[in-house]
Amino acid sequence: MIEFNSSLELVSVFIRAGGVVMYAIAAVLVLLWLLIIERTYFIWLTFNGLQQHWLTRWQQRQQQQPCDQEQDWQNQFIRQAMIGKAELALTRHFPLLSALIKICPLLGLLGTVSGMIQVFDVVAVHGTGNPKLLASGISMATIPTLAGLVCALSGLLVYSRLERRSKVLLSRFSQQLAANDNHLLK
Repeated sequence: MIEFNSSLELVSVFIRAGGVVMYAIAAVLVLLWLLIIERTYFIWLTFNGLQQHWLTRWQQRQQQQPCDQEQDWQNQFIRQAMIGKAELALTRHFPLLSALIKICPLLGLLGTVSGMIQVFDVVAVHGTGNPKLLASGISMATIPTLAGLVCALSGLLVYSRLERRSKVLLSRFSQQLAANDNHLLK
């Protein structure tokens, strides 16, 4: 418990040293990781059950219908609709995740600019004779940049993995639908 409190204190000092922009970066980071956790849970745990439900419905539909040319176009349309539903379910929140990942370095840049403005204000008022005042402004300029880049990189690594996994699952689902369709037509 003591280690956790000291870790929280270090994070608090880091955020204060980076200035107001660090609160925005922290908020974006929390939202980013909540969405990543939700997508990871869905893709790795929930989607399999949903996929099995859709495959069962597809098999039941195929068994109830006679195999003729008239129903073929309907089956293709329904198969494409199921693949579309699967794609929407798998890629839900991906545009928002991508936007949040892109916002992190921009917020870091905003922190850099505001920190440099503070440095220039210190130089204008006190001159270059007080290095302690200059150092606080420079750290306020560099810490948000670091934080924004670290947040973006961590999110990007997991996002690319989730995106790749969703493409694999969608391809497998499409192949399973086609395999069931071909098996029932024989």
